[in-house]
Amino acid sequence: MVSERISVFDMFKIGVGPSSSHTLGPWRAAQRFLAELEEKAYFNRLQHLQVMLYGSLAKTGKGHGTDIAVMLGLMGEDPVSIDTSQINNIIQIVENQQTIQINAQKTIPFTASTDILFFMETALPFHPNGLTFAVQLDNEDTYASTFYSIGGGFVVKEGEQNSPRSQVKLPFPIDSADELYQHCLKNGKSVSEIIWENEKAWRTPQNIRKDLMQIWETMKACIWRGCHTEGVLPGGLNVQRRAAHLNKQLIGNKHTYHDYDSWIKAAYKDKGTFLEVLNWISCFALAVNEENAAFGRVVTAPTNGAAGVIPAVLQYFVVFQGGNTPSKIIQFLLTAGEIGSIFKKNSTISAA
Repeated sequence: MVSERISVFDMFKIGVGPSSSHTLGPWRAAQRFLAELEEKAYFNRLQHLQVMLYGSLAKTGKGHGTDIAVMLGLMGEDPVSIDTSQINNIIQIVENQQTIQINAQKTIPFTASTDILFFMETALPFHPNGLTFAVQLDNEDTYASTFYSIGGGFVVKEGEQNSPRSQVKLPFPIDSADELYQHCLKNGKSVSEIIWENEKAWRTPQNIRKDLMQIWETMKACIWRGCHTEGVLPGGLNVQRRAAHLNKQLIGNKHTYHDYDSWIKAAYKDKGTFLEVLNWISCFALAVNEENAAFGRVVTAPTNGAAGVIPAVLQYFVVFQGGNTPSKIIQFLLTAGEIGSIFKKNSTISAA
């Protein structure tokens, strides 16, 4: 049996809310299906396309924007780079024109209400989060492919064996917390130092630093937006955003600021009691959760549903504990990512 090899960047994925299992996963599945069509030389023969959502994906599909995510993925949009403020406009155009531009290249007829099907009472055998893409090609040929969103934005194709990632040989293979602990003892290294060596099996040191700092910049931007955006969350339940109001309460009238850096300096000056610091941590976490609920850009940590915790703790470290240096942020993310991967290897991260 081949052990699962998981990078920190598998645990921390940049994406769009509100769910890694029901939004990010289906989005990535759609992208993989596009690649499959290209690989099989079916893309130019494409005439019509339908998507079938099963079980849990169908039951919460509307609330989690599964249908929206699938359409965006089929259109070639990427959750890392899409302008999230334009998502509603993009989908509105599809619905109004009743066409969809596949991978930004080929326009075909498409009616979301009839071409995305929700089978709430039917669950596929491998996992509750199943979806099938079925296409009609020219000459009346058809092709279908099924994927499963297994949690945290991870996607597997039906019948897929271990991915090439699982075949990577790491200097310090880890399948349990005890193995990680033994590696640290035997080699006189910290957790982050062990994981740094493992990450070099996938990326250069320069790319590890750059990509980890991109993860932090995304988390940081998410916290800032959430702490400064008021209004009602989407979904029809009339839920008011609270993080911006809490931020104003904590800052008070004593400090003014104009950007992230001056904001965290103001927060540090008023850190006050343990309870006040705890309120700041709650504010940071709430800000991310609200951005996630509003189809904002977040980082799975390790899921969208749990996306507020790791950024809030890291923000606490940065603001109140002198952690605002690249080396300390990288150390934190390497350690947190590996702890998350140990959970995934021994349990499931499907659901918050």
